[in-house]
Amino acid sequence: MKYRIFIIALSLISFNGFSQDVSNYFSKANAFFSLNVSNGKVNYSKINANQESLNEILKLAEKMVVSKENPQTYQAFWINAYNLAVIKGIVDNHPMKSPLDKKGFFDTTTYKLGGKTITLNDIENNVLRAEFGDARFHFVLVCGALGCPPLISKAYMPKTLSAQMDKQTKIALNGSFLKINTKKNQIEVSQIMEWYKEDFTKKGTTEIDFINSYRTEPIPSNYKLSYFPYNWAVNAQ
Repeated sequence: MKYRIFIIALSLISFNGFSQDVSNYFSKANAFFSLNVSNGKVNYSKINANQESLNEILKLAEKMVVSKENPQTYQAFWINAYNLAVIKGIVDNHPMKSPLDKKGFFDTTTYKLGGKTITLNDIENNVLRAEFGDARFHFVLVCGALGCPPLISKAYMPKTLSAQMDKQTKIALNGSFLKINTKKNQIEVSQIMEWYKEDFTKKGTTEIDFINSYRTEPIPSNYKLSYFPYNWAVNAQ
């Protein structure tokens, strides 16, 4: 009986410690984004001059292991981890004009996050897209370039994650993510929708169907769709 009580107590301590780590991670990430991101752009020079807070958050994230059984916490953790790692990658190569200036920025440079040694592409494609198949990831994962949807000045939080993802998707699809020519019945969209077309055309839907599910003013289904070039210039203030 005493042994069972000990195990239960130990489990509670472990659980509470883990919960505290998770809470601390989201709190510190939120403060970091609030201080260093404005109007979708990042103050890389400021972060480069004092990297302590960024490194502290990444150190917290290194040993945290989040479970897919709690999908909101899992997804929010990894979305923030991706965005923080992108900032770390750019700061580590500061100054840089584009994340593509660093060979392997997305596919070979690794970070220790969530108990894994992992690349940015692994987070996006294996940890998130492959597991959940949610096209809204493309509007919250920010690759450090102006062609990306804007980085928000707060962390993604488990309790508000879906609402935050919806909001960013709506902002992009009612804004600069697409260009409409009503005279020619044409719509140009970001190359993201070309590169990840399968995410936007599930269950027989078209890209325009997906766009219209978030548009204030729907795009006519007969409009011709094409893609405009991606802007890889760094999203610096």
